[in-house]
Amino acid sequence: MSDDDILAPRRSRSGNRSGAASSGTEGRGPIIDQDGHEIRPETLEQGFREFRFEFGQGNPFGNLTREQRIARLEAIAKLLDVAFVLPGTNIRYGIDGLIGLIPVVGDIITTAISLWLVREARALGAPWYITARMLGNVAVDGVVGMVPFAGDAFDVMFRANMRNVRLLRRWLDKQPRI
Repeated sequence: MSDDDILAPRRSRSGNRSGAASSGTEGRGPIIDQDGHEIRPETLEQGFREFRFEFGQGNPFGNLTREQRIARLEAIAKLLDVAFVLPGTNIRYGIDGLIGLIPVVGDIITTAISLWLVREARALGAPWYITARMLGNVAVDGVVGMVPFAGDAFDVMFRANMRNVRLLRRWLDKQPRI
């Protein structure tokens, strides 16, 4: 076979490439798993039904309870602020400090995530004075974080998201259980 046939296979008189039958499965062979066994296509369709997403069918996060929402906020705050330990030291940092190393764009991204945390706190019923303090923490973190390197060091030490979750948790602990 020449190089021209590999790049542009010849068409037979019926219009099919390389004389293949026109069954609609042109160029397709059997589906083989990693052990070399053939898989029937109908079994694949059944296996992937559980991974199907229904877009436009409500909240993609599902209906979370209040405690689940708080746990999600705490997990995101930990990821942003204290997820990793600097080797050989006791200094903890998160992806906020890492993403913040990207000039301007990184600080905008992390500030947006922090603002989402404040929005979620407000949705949980936090009063205006709690959300105002949270917004102040985000503003300080965002503005000082814009300063190259020194701002990133400040991000690591200030931990605005952990402060905000702590503020929210303290307020929630004082509220009566419903």
